[in-house]
Amino acid sequence: MAKPTVNINNAIRAMEVRVIGADSEQLGVIPTSKALELAAQQELDLVEVSPTAVPPVCRIMDYGKFKYQQSKKQQEAKKKQIHVEVKEIKLRPKTDDHDLMFKVKHVRRFLEEGNKAKVTLVFRGREITHMDIGRAVIQRFAAELEDIAVIESQPRVDGRNMFMIVAPKVKK
Repeated sequence: MAKPTVNINNAIRAMEVRVIGADSEQLGVIPTSKALELAAQQELDLVEVSPTAVPPVCRIMDYGKFKYQQSKKQQEAKKKQIHVEVKEIKLRPKTDDHDLMFKVKHVRRFLEEGNKAKVTLVFRGREITHMDIGRAVIQRFAAELEDIAVIESQPRVDGRNMFMIVAPKVKK
C-alpha cells in the first residue's frame, strides 16, 4: 500500500495557491513564490493540503511536527483496535451430556473474552448417514449459549463436518 505523498515547499507545482496561515487565518490566493517566502519568514513549511482544489490549498505549518502528530494518532487508533479471534471447539454426534456441557463452558469463556467460536461437529464412518442426530446436538449447543451468544452462521455441512459460528451478543 503506497502512502499518499504530500507536496511541500518547492515540490508544489501550481502557479497560484490558496494559503492558510500558521494560526488558521485565510491569507487568500497568492503566487506560490510569495507563499514560500511567507513560510520561510516564519521558519515553517508550505504544505499542500488539498491538491485537487482549484487553486490548490496550502497551509503554513511545521511539517515535521505534523507528521509526528499523525503517527501518534495512528498508534493511538491501533491501540484501541479490537482484535477478534475465532476459537474452534470440536464435537462428535455421540458426545455425552457432561462432555457437551464442559465444551459449552469453554465456548462461554471464549465469548466473554470477546472472541467468536466455531463449533465443529465431526462425523466419522457411518455417522454421516445420521445428520439429524448431529443437527440435534449442534442445535442443543446453540440453545445452551443463546443467553450470551448470537448465531452468526447457521449450521451447515462441509464434507464430513457440520459447523456453525457463534459470536458474543452486543452489549447495550
